[in-house]
Amino acid sequence: QVQLVESGGGLAQAGGSLTLSCAASGSIDSINAMGWYRQAPGKQRELVATSTSGGTTTYADSVKGRFTIARDNAKNTVTLQMNSLKPEDTGVYYCHADIRRWSGTRADYWGKGTLVTVSS
Repeated sequence: QVQLVESGGGLAQAGGSLTLSCAASGSIDSINAMGWYRQAPGKQRELVATSTSGGTTTYADSVKGRFTIARDNAKNTVTLQMNSLKPEDTGVYYCHADIRRWSGTRADYWGKGTLVTVSS
């Protein structure tokens, strides 16, 4: 089994900061992409930021310059530092990982999500 456990999130004022963390555990052989998606009320889930095992990062245009993703391959963790938060950053943030298990199978895994609310 594989688990992604998120922490962080909560309530912040516009202009403030929050940090999200995610740890993957279980029968993991390797992780390719690992990152964060979010889903705002009434909207589809969208990519926020992701990092490959080699350190290549991708950010949504809406968060570039404000959010920073950092990954620790040895610990199978990823964090998202969110600065200069805006009300439109409100949503449920999901950790995602593209994992190859010891069995050789490869699949996408998701955390349960953590709520981020930004007040104006």
